[in-house]
Amino acid sequence: MRVSELSRRSGVTIPTIKFYLREGLLQPGEATAATRAEYGEPHLRRLRLIRALVEIGELPVASVKRIVDGLDDETVSLHELLGRVQYALGPQVSPPDGDPDWERAHHEVAALIDELGWQVLPRSPARNLLSGALMALRKLDVAPQGPSLRTYAERLAQLAELEVASVGGNPAGPPADEQDRAAVVESAVAGMVLYERILVALRRLAQEDASAARFGAGS
Repeated sequence: MRVSELSRRSGVTIPTIKFYLREGLLQPGEATAATRAEYGEPHLRRLRLIRALVEIGELPVASVKRIVDGLDDETVSLHELLGRVQYALGPQVSPPDGDPDWERAHHEVAALIDELGWQVLPRSPARNLLSGALMALRKLDVAPQGPSLRTYAERLAQLAELEVASVGGNPAGPPADEQDRAAVVESAVAGMVLYERILVALRRLAQEDASAARFGAGS
């Protein structure tokens, strides 16, 4: 297909496609003339992936480049590749210097991960994200107690197992390392980026319903 059709089918403008080509996010098409190239379904799939990462995941181009580079590099394991997607997702939280409240929250997060036996790298940005949220919550005297952190973690661990099992298609199918890497990453993006938004939205809808049932529906 010509670049005009690629633009139409992907919903990405031609100038943006050319930008992705210059930055190496999108593979070059097959040259048919000095200023003309043909593109195929792999280009369309890659554009849809890039669009999800940029528009929904709100990732900077440099992070997207690191992800697509791993997609094209067979020496990068699928675990590392999925990690690149997850570690690139925001928000990124930096620990404040010398804050005892942060240190307590950070140690609490580390202890929880150890108790659960989770395999999480020390540099995982989610550690700082959770630590920062806990620190802010503890500083609010009016914050509701709510379920324990471990209760949330155990419930989400069950969900995470289902999500990872479904990455790349049918869990009963071939192992992920024998599947199409592009399909695996697309599934990971759907799970880590898009479904994260869906879960947040569903939780808010459920909370609104629970509030209406407990405190009375508003106007």
